[in-house]
Amino acid sequence: MNERKDVVIIGAGPAGIQAAIHAVRKKCDVLLLGRIERSALFSAHVENYACVEGVKTGEELLVAGLDQVKRFGANVMDDDVLKVHQDDEGFGLELESGVTVFTRSLIFANGTARKKLKVPGEKEFFGKGVSYCVDCDANFFRNTTVAVVGNASAAIDGALTLTGYASKVYLINQELVASQELIAKLEESSVENVSGTWVSEIGGEDAVQTLVLENGEQLTLDGVFIELGAKGAMELALELGIQLDIDTMSHIDTNKKTETNVPGVYAAGDITGHPYQMAKAVGEGCVAGMEAANFAKKQKRK
Repeated sequence: MNERKDVVIIGAGPAGIQAAIHAVRKKCDVLLLGRIERSALFSAHVENYACVEGVKTGEELLVAGLDQVKRFGANVMDDDVLKVHQDDEGFGLELESGVTVFTRSLIFANGTARKKLKVPGEKEFFGKGVSYCVDCDANFFRNTTVAVVGNASAAIDGALTLTGYASKVYLINQELVASQELIAKLEESSVENVSGTWVSEIGGEDAVQTLVLENGEQLTLDGVFIELGAKGAMELALELGIQLDIDTMSHIDTNKKTETNVPGVYAAGDITGHPYQMAKAVGEGCVAGMEAANFAKKQKRK
């Protein structure tokens, strides 16, 4: 099933919510993708935001914002994005539910924090068998044995991708939380699904050699891919050739209009760099929403 939108926003934090509000108010067909509980704001408490008196929970603010988005007429889906590509008419996003959404303009507002396992060996073997990006590093693990660790769509998609490179792929998870369509693809694949346990240690000498699980099992392997949650902004941006900040190489480079180097693609919030504050995220979301809407309207008139 395919859908077509004017503006698609990846990320349901303060930047994404504000972008959706401004884009839909410009009479565009808008889709907001994401889950508010994944926002860095969700578990925070806010008392330094202008015009908001007292201490508010992040959850409270995000729920109110999401209600606004829906009331103004934007569509909201909690699907994760698995892949994104560009074509002559805009951009296509493959979602975990199997739906492909096409859009004239795209906003990245899905943050920058990379979740860690926080187990022995993770830090020591980073770049020596430990990776946080299947799309970036899969080619280095041809004909090897690897494991992907994670419970959600990014881990499943990563494991499926690695079957085209590695000779053996394990998927380590406590319990899979993803669409039935994506889980069905996993069940039909060669991936060995090790469910109901987690990682306790990553071992080796000069590089990764073993993965010790909480159930006592020890796997002999060459690489561990840590994919916790949804696919991150860096991985998705890489697929479109979006330029990163030259100083940090960990944020998307934008101008004052929140434009990236790819026409029609914008970025707002933590993914554009410091300061990691709600006020900045909302401000950039406002600009991105208006600019993306204007771009989409121009494309419609062509």
